[in-house]
Amino acid sequence: MPILCRPAVWVPEFIVSRDETLDLCRRLHAGHEKLSLVLRMIENTGVRKRHLIQPLEKTLQHPGFEARNRVYLSEARSRVPGVVCEALASADVAAEDIDAIVFVSCTGFTMPPLTASMINAMGFRHDTRQIPMAQLGCAAGGAAINRAHDFCLAYPDANVLIVACEFCSLCYQPTDTGVGSLLSNGLFGDAIAAAVLRGRGGTGMRLERNASYLVPDTEDWISYDVKATGFHFQLDKRVPGTMSMLAPSLRTVSHAHGWDASALDFYLIHAGGPRILDDLSHLLAVEPDAFRHSRATLTEYGNIASAVVLDALRRLFDHNLPEGARGLLAGFGPGITAEISLGTWSVGPRTPARVTAGTENLPATDITAPPLAEPTSLVR
Repeated sequence: MPILCRPAVWVPEFIVSRDETLDLCRRLHAGHEKLSLVLRMIENTGVRKRHLIQPLEKTLQHPGFEARNRVYLSEARSRVPGVVCEALASADVAAEDIDAIVFVSCTGFTMPPLTASMINAMGFRHDTRQIPMAQLGCAAGGAAINRAHDFCLAYPDANVLIVACEFCSLCYQPTDTGVGSLLSNGLFGDAIAAAVLRGRGGTGMRLERNASYLVPDTEDWISYDVKATGFHFQLDKRVPGTMSMLAPSLRTVSHAHGWDASALDFYLIHAGGPRILDDLSHLLAVEPDAFRHSRATLTEYGNIASAVVLDALRRLFDHNLPEGARGLLAGFGPGITAEISLGTWSVGPRTPARVTAGTENLPATDITAPPLAEPTSLVR
């Protein structure tokens, strides 16, 4: 069974604290009729600080969608390679060992996808499969893991690179003053995460089952209104209560695997906000501390969208789980969608990433791109 290895996570150097966020909200929206409610909601997120891809003064400006998307492309091309190189090293694989790249992001757009730049510039084989996903929002971290798992089930010796690149601050819209928009301004942060799913060997979460679930008729609860000014995030007030609709799906998938969702050894849950974690703790009848890795991500980085579950997994690696520990990973996002993975912890012996030159279904090729002399500078 494939093993999800230790993720690499990068956050930008520009930081905005909770106090700065609250002061900014008071200053920019002094006359807002629901200001006290918004301030209370931001305080209740538990987010202590967030990291931004640009200084705060630039983040607050809106030079237009085109200019913002140029920032997204420039920063992604500059920053992704270093994170990817760290993830490859943690998994003890090289770029030429990767058979597919799943790239997820909902905060910028490019065609061809950034996977093409990565393949051309970082030494990945030219027959590497590209699986870009752009419309699953925060659920995309779980979806990326699940699609990588599916690929490894089809090609058992394959290795898949997963990359999540989210610059949520580039979606800030100064004219959006609804309560949901103002809350999101104090909740979301920027990050890049990457991890390798090894078809053979490695240490990490051994994936055993995955599933997806869509809550009927909730398409407009989390969405983008795409305008000339870019992506306008829309958050329905009913979203915080969605765990009552999603928790049964976690139980159903666990039961189908012969497990009790209330009696697992670890949980890696998308930290969209504190109520999601509080409600799920109650609905699954597990101690709040079971979600401590997700809470740590929320506290230190905010909601970093699709990168949350990978950062929570990174934190889990520091706790020396025993062989066979059972766990659940779940990403939640627009739809309302849940992407769920079940697996056990593997601390087995190191095994070469590929024991033969290739596999029957995925033949090896010697058509490779030359490696970068400087791994942190993708083609710009």
